[in-house]
Amino acid sequence: MIKKTYKLRIYPNANQRAQIERNFGSCRFVWNELLNMQIKRHDNGGKYVNEYGMNYLFKPLKAEYPWLKEADATSLLAVSHNLHLAFQKLFKEHAGYPKFKSRRYARHAYRSNAVNGNITILDEHHIRLPKLGAVSLRATKLPTGKIKTATVVRSHTGKYYAFVVAEVELAQWAKTGNSVGIDVGVVDLVITSNGKKYRTKRFDKTLAKKKHYWERRLARRRRLAEKEIAWDKHLKVAAPRQLSDFKNYVKAKMMVAKYSEKVANQRRDYLQKISTELIALYDVIKLEDLKTKGLLRNHNLARAIANQSWRELRLMLEYKAAWYGKEVTAVSPYKTSQRCSECGYDDGKHELNVREWTCPQCHTHHDRDINAAKNILAA
Repeated sequence: MIKKTYKLRIYPNANQRAQIERNFGSCRFVWNELLNMQIKRHDNGGKYVNEYGMNYLFKPLKAEYPWLKEADATSLLAVSHNLHLAFQKLFKEHAGYPKFKSRRYARHAYRSNAVNGNITILDEHHIRLPKLGAVSLRATKLPTGKIKTATVVRSHTGKYYAFVVAEVELAQWAKTGNSVGIDVGVVDLVITSNGKKYRTKRFDKTLAKKKHYWERRLARRRRLAEKEIAWDKHLKVAAPRQLSDFKNYVKAKMMVAKYSEKVANQRRDYLQKISTELIALYDVIKLEDLKTKGLLRNHNLARAIANQSWRELRLMLEYKAAWYGKEVTAVSPYKTSQRCSECGYDDGKHELNVREWTCPQCHTHHDRDINAAKNILAA
């Protein structure tokens, strides 16, 4: 049994949308209250309160703020769990200190736990969610196993989704007995050791003109709106306007988010198809353990490298391999593009414009990327 997440597009009505927005606000408020409590305890010399200790604070919080009772109770428990995990990362991994969440920049999402059938698929077009009841949905695949959690999310374009986690049993794919090394690049997204290349698709360039059209208008409308807001403050208006009060600015912001979302969806779909094909064809996949943070310092290639989403492709390969009994291994990319895959001769560093070269020792003519993929397979 494995846990699999299903992405369902939901269409809540007006009352359900209002309840979802209230739940977003309640979870954000509880996070800030619990974090503030932890900070004050630390400043006063007190000890850290663990997850179970924070859960005991919900009763007095609901007594002080009765509107918290309108939120799904399991979603508030998920807030204390997430905050506890954030502090564990701080203590063990020395990650950054947890931060307060603002209404303007916080991710609009909350997670509900499945308890006593409060999250169920009613039919092909409806799902029951806590505090919402039956909500219309549209999806290509529906959860089939035991539902564990459901996370309700509102995207930047105003669309609502339910990410449902269910325990399912997947059939293992047939073993092929094949192994492959994978080199990733900019011109070609994926190059395999047997010579197959998956071309790069620049989805960001396809919609660049339309997106830039709205980005320019967004910047101009923001400047005009900020001037109006500054004028309201100068006149000491009782309730000065906010950026969200300017409809033209909101429209431009929505259009920029729309094109950004479209590019992300196209890229993700392309990566899903490539990763599924590779997992179906090969039992063992070896790929480069790239550190993209250093590569992004090259400002001439930073945009192209960011568009490739190498890390996302690797994550897709890893979780699909775990599902279907395959193996994915990351190896060091050290000298994979300059060492001959036939005799092992090190020809030294090659510039990026050198796409083909001939080994001086064994006189084998190499395609740079295919040679690197062969070295990765042999690593």
